[in-house]
Amino acid sequence: MLKFKALWISILVLISDMTSKYCAFHYLPKPRFDTYRYPYGGVPVFQNFFGIQFSLNYVENRGAIGGIFADFQEYLLIFRILLIIFLFCYLLFYRYEKKLELPFALIIGGAIGNIVDYFLYGHVVDMFHFVLWGYDYPVFNLADSAICIGIGWIFIHSFISGSLKFSSKSNVR
Repeated sequence: MLKFKALWISILVLISDMTSKYCAFHYLPKPRFDTYRYPYGGVPVFQNFFGIQFSLNYVENRGAIGGIFADFQEYLLIFRILLIIFLFCYLLFYRYEKKLELPFALIIGGAIGNIVDYFLYGHVVDMFHFVLWGYDYPVFNLADSAICIGIGWIFIHSFISGSLKFSSKSNVR
């Protein structure tokens, strides 16, 4: 039963991500390099809210988060597909802690969302842009958020549960 819950969560992430990308693609102004009104031609949501700015921007991302590896789109596609296959197999065939089902579902839903983008648009559509206290973060989407939350959740869980241990003592003799 829990595995079906993970499937539904992945589907919910995928639908939310695809809906937001559809709206960004069809309704946000496309950036034009000759007329910048707001940073990157975006639509401001709020400015200087305790030093935080947030805007909606249409960005065509041909790489991974922040546009890294943009010259290797085909390799990123293969990596994302292999990641999804691995996580599906892990969820279906291996014993794991039930607490990790939700983060795996978030990662799967987000990865599928970015793969669907590649086939629909030829790139990933990003739209959320934050400037936090002067630091300009890369523009991202809901799929990126789901993936980062899932990975962070797994890392924190592994650290807290003791399966990921850091030691200050050296084993060198």
